[in-house]
Amino acid sequence: MNTGKSTPFLEFVVIVSLMFSLIAFGTDAMLPSLPAIAADLQLSDVNQAQLVITTFVLGTGLGQLFFGPMSDATGRKPAISAGILLFLIGCVICFYVDDLKWMLIGRFIQGLGVSGPRTVTIAMVRDLYKGREMARVMSFSFGIFVLVPAVAPSVGQAIMGIYGWRSIYLAFILFAVFAWAWMLLRQVESHPPERRRMLLRSELLSAVKEVLTNRIVLIFMGIQTLLLGGLFAYLSSAQQIYVDSFGVGDKFPLYFATVALTSGLAAFINGSLVMRLGMRRMCKFAIALSTLSALAALGFQIWGPESLLLGAFLAWSIVSFLCMSLVLGNVNALAMEPMGHIAGLASAVIGASATLGAVLIAAPIGLAFDGNPLPLLASHFVLYLLAYGLVHVDLPDA
Repeated sequence: MNTGKSTPFLEFVVIVSLMFSLIAFGTDAMLPSLPAIAADLQLSDVNQAQLVITTFVLGTGLGQLFFGPMSDATGRKPAISAGILLFLIGCVICFYVDDLKWMLIGRFIQGLGVSGPRTVTIAMVRDLYKGREMARVMSFSFGIFVLVPAVAPSVGQAIMGIYGWRSIYLAFILFAVFAWAWMLLRQVESHPPERRRMLLRSELLSAVKEVLTNRIVLIFMGIQTLLLGGLFAYLSSAQQIYVDSFGVGDKFPLYFATVALTSGLAAFINGSLVMRLGMRRMCKFAIALSTLSALAALGFQIWGPESLLLGAFLAWSIVSFLCMSLVLGNVNALAMEPMGHIAGLASAVIGASATLGAVLIAAPIGLAFDGNPLPLLASHFVLYLLAYGLVHVDLPDA
């Protein structure tokens, strides 16, 4: 059987990273443009511009429920291609819109489309690797992928400064076509015809039930939901916090890049250590550190000297993203471990459930922004504390 393992390991990691990066680029490149979008579309409340982010994420959650089963029936590459085509359609819609309603429709379609590469690529990794090897692939992929959110706000700001915010969507098209072409030309199909099957309605419901009643899957999917909720809340309000609360102005992309690059370093560290220490041990340490750092940052923002508040918030952001990088790849691999026989559907259900749950968590946190970072910090402390409880539930060690 000819599988994707014929692709060199490093190149496979890069391909996986590019597929993941479509979501990061589609999210983070828009952050500097939110005030301009709010002004151009004449929004009554600037916080409404955050819906450009959360609607996109909502689409990524719902789309996974379609593309996962599709990839089990048609193969991984056709499903990824269909998703990228839908993403491109959403980009074209957003380029031409002149009101918030159509902007959100276009962003939702973008999210639906980009969910294809996101969820199907995870299934592709599970086709070829399992256990700690899968966590290693995911960690190294995340380490490369995180370079995209590190530079995306700067790219978005540069494009917006020269050509206007609409041209950011043209950059999305170019990036997506590049990643798509590389995947088509270099990645061999990992789900060959003899393993494909069209799920009947009864089989689909049975498989969904299997995923959602598996205790291991539920625990690690819950942790993923809590952490993604915190991440999406941070992304949706980061521009306002740095610019409005701390007055960094055009330097916002530099602060964001500093945070993102740190998380990339953590992903490489995890990829090196997870084979020796195990996934759950890495998660327990990182979540504990995240919980303590959020509590310390919350206290400092309340009682600390004003001159140091920006530095303290930046330090917390770095620690938070670093720890998140140590956790997300591992909990995804742990959740997928018992589901190798239905990897496409399992990836879809896990990813969709975690993403939709995270959007429900993140949206009210972002909209609660009132000129200071306290709502974000308080919510992160609560989310990490809940995740800390889940990761200590008695399960077979991974």
